[in-house]
Amino acid sequence: MTPPFIMYNHMVMEKISATPSQPILDAFFAALADPTRRAILTRLADGAASVNELAAPFAMSQPAVSKHLKVLERAGLVERDIDRQRRPARLCAEPMGAAVRWLEEFKGFWSSSFDQLDGLLEELKQAETKGANRE
Repeated sequence: MTPPFIMYNHMVMEKISATPSQPILDAFFAALADPTRRAILTRLADGAASVNELAAPFAMSQPAVSKHLKVLERAGLVERDIDRQRRPARLCAEPMGAAVRWLEEFKGFWSSSFDQLDGLLEELKQAETKGANRE
């Protein structure tokens, strides 16, 4: 196992320990970085589809769609079956669960940030109201 590395939270400059990201998460987020691959996943949420069916709404060749499918397969988001001449692709949601669990770790940070923002907005409103009352 690779030892953890040290990084700093730039908001408060506190030292935090982090472990290198998991390869499945790296592949997942890399696969989602492309809008075409996200569109393919959205289509596959409706059910399995062939490369021809997936290529139809795009202005790209079937080989280009196949390349996108290979990236999605490596990320574990798509599985391909063999059905006579076709190789229909279908969505696999399991890696999405791993990503959601990883993102959940940041929920406390975002909640705290939003609470701080709410407090600041309330202070600004009160200051604005006091300024308007003086006039």
